[in-house]
Amino acid sequence: MSGPAITPATYVQTATERVLIGEAAADAIAGEATRLNASRVFLLVSRSLNRNTDEISKITKALDTRFAGLHDGMPAHGPRSAVLAATAAAREARADLIVSVGGGSVTDAAKVVSLCLKHNLKTHEDMEPFHMFVNEEGSVTNPTFDGPDVRVICVPTTLSGGEFNTLSGATDERVKLKQGYEHRMMAPVAIVLDPSVTRHTPEWLWLSTGVRALDHAIETLGSFQSNYFCDSMAESALQLLGEGLARVKADPADMDGRLKCQVGAWQSMIPVIAGVPMGLSHATGHALGGTFDVPHGHTSCVMAPFALAFNASVNGERQKRISAALGASGEAAHVVTDRLIRGLGMPRSLGEVGVKKSDLPRLADAIMQDIWTRTNPRPVETAAEVTTFLETAL
Repeated sequence: MSGPAITPATYVQTATERVLIGEAAADAIAGEATRLNASRVFLLVSRSLNRNTDEISKITKALDTRFAGLHDGMPAHGPRSAVLAATAAAREARADLIVSVGGGSVTDAAKVVSLCLKHNLKTHEDMEPFHMFVNEEGSVTNPTFDGPDVRVICVPTTLSGGEFNTLSGATDERVKLKQGYEHRMMAPVAIVLDPSVTRHTPEWLWLSTGVRALDHAIETLGSFQSNYFCDSMAESALQLLGEGLARVKADPADMDGRLKCQVGAWQSMIPVIAGVPMGLSHATGHALGGTFDVPHGHTSCVMAPFALAFNASVNGERQKRISAALGASGEAAHVVTDRLIRGLGMPRSLGEVGVKKSDLPRLADAIMQDIWTRTNPRPVETAAEVTTFLETAL
């Protein structure tokens, strides 16, 4: 027997049944509501889409008598109090199907709302037994509970990709920590990729969350726990996103470019769903968002190249595939990604997103509580090591 030893891997399917690609959101949602025999459809939507465009009214009209209620205005990073308020509105509407239309915070909130409905969660204290937490030695405890009965359909308007994941985040604003909630049935029953809805998304948000999707693929290709299938998905994601983001930057009306980005974001999430752990860039991103209120996409814009440079001493061979997928074989991956992100006009340092040197110990402590810190390719065991890493990003 020759060649490297084979490492077994298992790909676990989520409970998502359908992804509708390129269909108008209103038509797709109405069709899915009919297919699922839903009679009380509750919308959790972006406030700006609801109040400044006709996209949401198109959906309510298409649903007709199936439309049961609407809630808008989910703040970034899904604060618990806002998630509980949305849950109360969905409960009052007697929702039998939830539809989210918006960015990552709206998407995550909808999935957590479905969990809150199932277990009648109404207070901060009610939510405590359900979130994941990191134990002192670095292991992760994921509580066991029954999954939601009321399913979710997601119409994403950004590229962070959370709609494809069984994992959702909500922030306990009392301690300023973003926490994970996960169950197979929290994955949406259907996802609608309609590029025309995304034309209302602010340019900085579209491009920065696109970098977040890039980062899923980057950390997949950097991981020693990936496999041929996941590596291939990540490489394709980088190719689609690298082209699509540049096209939309040049021409915001390029719908085909937007759809390339959406499919690339989907592909970037497949390894995460399959169980490939992310690393220090994502762990830092969670802490920057939940503790310092940095926009989700900007966290990867800042941290992805620094994490690549930090890890290059241990996974430099694997990083060559990142450079190749982005059309720059022979260059260091951290240099290639830095150039791409700067070309999109995104921030590239902690200072640019408001984090000072004096903040680093607090940020490092929050990172040590994240589920993906201990799965970084280059081992990280202490907050002091994290602080040293963060100093490279100031």
